[in-house]
Amino acid sequence: MTTMTYEYRARDKSGEIHSGQMEGSSSSAVAGTLREKGYIPLRIEARKSTAMHKEIQIPGFKKKVKTKDIAIFSRQLATMVNSGLTLIRALTILDEQTESPVLKKVIGEVRTTVEQGSSLSAALEAHPNVFSHLYVSMVRAGEVGGALDETLVRLADTLEAAVRLRSKVKSAMAYPMVVLVLIVVIVTGMLVFVVPIFEGMYAELGGTLPLPTQLLITISGILTSFWWLILAGLIGGVVGFKRWKKTDAGLAAWDRFKVRLPIFGELVQKIAISRFARTFAVLSRTGVPVLQTLDIVSSTSGNWLMSEATKDIQSSVKRGDSLVAPLHKHDIFPPMVTHMMAVGEETGALDSMLAKVADFYDAEVEDTVSAMTSLIEPLLIVVMGLVVGGILISLYLPMFNIANLIQ
Repeated sequence: MTTMTYEYRARDKSGEIHSGQMEGSSSSAVAGTLREKGYIPLRIEARKSTAMHKEIQIPGFKKKVKTKDIAIFSRQLATMVNSGLTLIRALTILDEQTESPVLKKVIGEVRTTVEQGSSLSAALEAHPNVFSHLYVSMVRAGEVGGALDETLVRLADTLEAAVRLRSKVKSAMAYPMVVLVLIVVIVTGMLVFVVPIFEGMYAELGGTLPLPTQLLITISGILTSFWWLILAGLIGGVVGFKRWKKTDAGLAAWDRFKVRLPIFGELVQKIAISRFARTFAVLSRTGVPVLQTLDIVSSTSGNWLMSEATKDIQSSVKRGDSLVAPLHKHDIFPPMVTHMMAVGEETGALDSMLAKVADFYDAEVEDTVSAMTSLIEPLLIVVMGLVVGGILISLYLPMFNIANLIQ
């Protein structure tokens, strides 16, 4: 069995901290050895002795933990806690079996923090890039209410629903995106490699070329001569757009534009409503206070219009008004959602109503995506045929007048 050198920090029975190095097959084995000696492990990390052991990270390409991995972690942790395992034991098991190296490291740090006496929510809060504000708030509510396992199950359900929705949208849009990229590659290749050949041939023949052929040759010349400038402009445009979108004014303008799009706007609106309703429902069922719930929903909505509407609801609640009073002023909420929330508030079953709204709009998103792909796929094929066919016709158009071109 392969052994490694681990650096550790541990506390003895008198409370004194000790640190050192120890050989072991795994961090769990080292922790077991320390406990046998009467120490309480605080931190155990594999020693990185040479530069070969250091992880190479490319700037701008930071590894992220997938939402699916966090959902699996939540469900497994809930199962083990519900089975009677201690939190530290459950985290130790998850640390050993988690495949994601980034999440594995985070779980190890969370376990160490919990061993030092912190709550699970406090330990998770130290890793905001992995565990969101929504996640930490729900875990904290579960700890206070004594229903941590049930809260973790709800978190897993919520995350899995989000993963399923995102997966459906991505898989449905994959084929249209491939066709679109194919169109760009084919057209670019024809303009860069094929058109110059015909240009040289027509230059030798002389004569006046038809207008479509002249226009095509001009575009090809610009692309082949100034490709570096075009590429730099595209990269600069993408970088500038991303920076502009990070500003408050840019984010607001971009989200307004997305919602007003003819076909995609409806999809964006439905996704925002689904996320709003499901997050609100889960937080309400977990026992998070209303104002804190609205604050979390606003920060995790993913849409500026929805975030502003949620802040308006929060202000209404602070004034003592109802939740649904401000909804009529925001176009992002359809009348059905407003009326269902009003009924839920009146009957005291707001979380159930919101869950039904979320399920309804999840199904609506799936139907909308299916309809869009059914429409986009043939449309892109027609566009590809028109563009490629137009280029070929423009290239061969002078052939029909070849006798007049030969001098």
